[in-house]
Amino acid sequence: MALTRRAVVVAAVGIVPVLLVPRVATVLAWLALLVLGVVIDLVAAASPRDIRPVRQVPHSVRLGEPATAVLTLTNTGRRTARLLARDAWVPSAGAQANRHRVRIPGGESRRVRTVLVPTRRGDREADLVTLRSHGPLGLAARQRSLPAPARLRVLPAFSSRRHLPSRLARLREMDGRAAVQVRGEGTEFDSLREYVIGDDVRAIDWRATARGGDVVVRTWRPERDRRVFIVIDCSRLSAARLGDAPRLEAQIEAALLLAALASRAGDRVEVVAVDSAVRARVTGVQGPRLMSMLAEGLSQVEASLVQISWPAVTQTVRDALSQRALVVLLTALDTSAVLADLLPVVGTLTRDHQVVLASAADPEAEEIRTRRATSEEIFDAAAAERAALERSAAAVRLRRRGVEVVEALPDDLPPALTDTYLALKAAGRL
Repeated sequence: MALTRRAVVVAAVGIVPVLLVPRVATVLAWLALLVLGVVIDLVAAASPRDIRPVRQVPHSVRLGEPATAVLTLTNTGRRTARLLARDAWVPSAGAQANRHRVRIPGGESRRVRTVLVPTRRGDREADLVTLRSHGPLGLAARQRSLPAPARLRVLPAFSSRRHLPSRLARLREMDGRAAVQVRGEGTEFDSLREYVIGDDVRAIDWRATARGGDVVVRTWRPERDRRVFIVIDCSRLSAARLGDAPRLEAQIEAALLLAALASRAGDRVEVVAVDSAVRARVTGVQGPRLMSMLAEGLSQVEASLVQISWPAVTQTVRDALSQRALVVLLTALDTSAVLADLLPVVGTLTRDHQVVLASAADPEAEEIRTRRATSEEIFDAAAAERAALERSAAAVRLRRRGVEVVEALPDDLPPALTDTYLALKAAGRL
């Protein structure tokens, strides 16, 4: 049972007759009248047990985008139900305006809609449907919470896809579909054309020049069907918040943009999420299905408070790759972790593969380095500057081992990583 605001108002109005006739009998009479009204409402109200709730939600939605949950209420009883229905979800589902007033005659159904704007990735579970069945006087209601299972899968936002068209344009230039041609070690011969000022003289085909009389050069295109193996660190370092989101979100965004570009370039993409063990893996998928499978696979990945096992990462790469590939490590450029854990094993990766380490920088640390108005801010800036110098030293040691290092702010990391991929592809280093 639940009392309504109207019952409270009626009880408050009872103060008037009590003041006019200040007797105990007046108070008891007014309370008896109020209790009688409540009993009449409870008896006349339709039973919530006769209501059958069923939820329908989309299978998935991208993080931050709205989705509509449809709640169907069926009245299996004979009485008309005057309901206040609460369509409850977990807080991270972002349910908005989830209380609905609805009148359902006996034997009929009604649908109500709740807009969901999720704030976290993963599976967002529906909670119970709470129904309040009001009587004709509106003083009291019969209440019951009923299960209506539903699950909404929230995929990564992939907001970095806005950078994809410009990178695809550069890829088309590299691929020979535009006027610009590139040449580098490991690229494939494409065609012959006349020499123009500015062409590399090493590209001149002397035999074809001797046969035709005009100087002609060879054009090249980057090799296709390369392997791109992306490792997403989901250990404790990825749980650190960079601005409004964990570092893991920036790493997933970078992985999605690189995967989209590499698949368009004709390369085969594999993605694994690792901490002390492999938590998610997407492999053997090409073409249009790749991005949907990646979104589904990475939607369940959460940062865990454990240390990443770089020997396990190395073994995973060895087991998956039998030929030279591009191995991308999306992790934090943490000085202690790099020196103690990564450096001892990274040589085994760079010996067989081209390795890129991509790290999202902390925007707050960058701001601290520039604030020097007070003595406290100066000390903070000095500490942030020292940390930046230590990361730079760690990056230098990684580069000496053959690792390309990319460090950028969370929003800038996805395009910076794809730029590095394009540069390596143009140079024939994949």
